[in-house]
Amino acid sequence: MKAGIVGAGFMGGTHAAGWAETEATIAGFADSDLASAQSLANRYKAKAYPSLEAMLNDVDVVDICAPTHLHHALALQAAAAGKDIICEKPLARTVEDAQEMIAVCRDANVKLLVAHVVRFFPEYAKAKAAVAEGQIGQPAVLRLTRGAFRPKKPVDNWFTDFEKSGGMMLDLMIHDFDYARWIAGEVESVFAKNIASAHPNAPVDHGLVILKHRSGAISHVEGSWAYPPPIFRTRIEIAGSDGWLEFDSDKSAAIDLHLRQQQNDAPDVPLPGSPLSESPYTTQLKAFYNALLNNVPPPITAQDGLAALQIALAAIESAQRGKAIFIQ
Repeated sequence: MKAGIVGAGFMGGTHAAGWAETEATIAGFADSDLASAQSLANRYKAKAYPSLEAMLNDVDVVDICAPTHLHHALALQAAAAGKDIICEKPLARTVEDAQEMIAVCRDANVKLLVAHVVRFFPEYAKAKAAVAEGQIGQPAVLRLTRGAFRPKKPVDNWFTDFEKSGGMMLDLMIHDFDYARWIAGEVESVFAKNIASAHPNAPVDHGLVILKHRSGAISHVEGSWAYPPPIFRTRIEIAGSDGWLEFDSDKSAAIDLHLRQQQNDAPDVPLPGSPLSESPYTTQLKAFYNALLNNVPPPITAQDGLAALQIALAAIESAQRGKAIFIQ
């Protein structure tokens, strides 16, 4: 299997490190900034290309690590050439673009895998497994937090261009929207509030979103670009009918599991944290490689990526309109 990576920025390099841990060959890097593509190509003994079009004939799978607003066009181009696709989150900038990507890939009989890496972080995966095993009963209330600093502002930084990135709610909070849906099921309504930056043209810095799941569960999701660098914090709290579990990145890598017991003095049960033996991005790429190589279902589907996108865009709309948005 020969992989071609589109986008030679931070994420392109991160995915390349993951591919290097598989049996696949990194055939090339495509980027309009040919110098950046060449730098990564030199590191992985690959070839640099000025565009996806120039690289298509030399690869079997296209890994899209380009800015969000370019995902749609790149995916359609790769699908037309019969190439399987891995696409960084969010799947697209709009629901319509994502739906077309899915339809075109289906019609072309090519796979479309969406990279939502939080599912591969050991603490998040362990918490999901504990819920799936019924250790805390039926999930009822989730609290998810992800706080960081605003991405740096080099010239033409697409992160800070709302039309290109969707801002903090789409680029950052979509991680936890996907996770909340993974834990508690489909979302029926979204209500959001946010605090905008002092600069009128700057992206939203802090948001709080309430998701109502069809299961009856409620998720409180908080996201922020308001912290000073280099702070990056995450937190999970999942309360169920038989107990609750939590993870706080500021405390430790362990997950605390608190169970309802018949005896008041019964101890809580700690779930030992998983040592981070490899990057979650590498774990993710290995899983995608296996899905492509052995034609098995991927750990996350394009429909999952579409659902997370719908939630994120509903949150943006809710914050703008000041009312709950219902998802069909």
